[in-house]
Amino acid sequence: MSFRRLNAAFAATLIACLFATGCEEQKTSSAAPTPAPQGFAAASASAAAAPSATAAPKLAIVALPAADYDFDAAHSKIGFSVKHAMVSTVHGAFKKFTGAVHIDETVLSKTQVSLDIETDSIDTAEPKRDTHLKSPDFSDSKKFPMITFRSKTLERSEDGYKLTGDLTIKDITKSVTLTLDALSPEVKDPWGGLRRGTHASGQLNRTDFGLKWNAVLEAGGVMVSEIVTLDIDIELTKKKDASATASGSASAAPSTAPGLKK
Repeated sequence: MSFRRLNAAFAATLIACLFATGCEEQKTSSAAPTPAPQGFAAASASAAAAPSATAAPKLAIVALPAADYDFDAAHSKIGFSVKHAMVSTVHGAFKKFTGAVHIDETVLSKTQVSLDIETDSIDTAEPKRDTHLKSPDFSDSKKFPMITFRSKTLERSEDGYKLTGDLTIKDITKSVTLTLDALSPEVKDPWGGLRRGTHASGQLNRTDFGLKWNAVLEAGGVMVSEIVTLDIDIELTKKKDASATASGSASAAPSTAPGLKK
């Protein structure tokens, strides 16, 4: 083989090797992982690619010891609303009430709620309407001065509780069920008192309690809806332990040393 042919063969071999090398590099490059995206996408991609960490165990909610509480009327509301003339909603509240609650989160059947409302304290921000609501057409507040609620059962629900009890209006007692939000944690106020709170809602038919007055509208329907929607905000103050209070009072009282004249 001549020298010229050897050079041509060598050149062809060299070109073939270079071409093959370039293809392999191209294959390797195309198989390489795509750089991770930035920002939120990067975080999502990293989270998906990273091995899942062991989830932190949920902290168990420890029930507080059973205790007695009073309604804080200054920071609570016994509210209601009624559809008027089929077109608007009238809101009102009772301004004077007292209540007490025994809370037992471990044994719900031991929880008790007692509420006493002064019928004459109804307030809808319209004096003439309030006078009518206090009349025999509705609550007859002079003859029936108190509205009462006494709980019977308390059950856990998905987001809180279902409280069922006896509601008495105009000496007529009917069972009603209220939906309660989960109780708030116990919080210490600036004066050392302990507080908890919740919200209750429900509905009742006022005619079941003898509140039957109404007027038929010319176009159909009635002047006042029979359905009353309840909207109750509850703030509770924990009762102080009687023995601790007595002990504190005794220790705070000035002592008279023997032999000293009073």
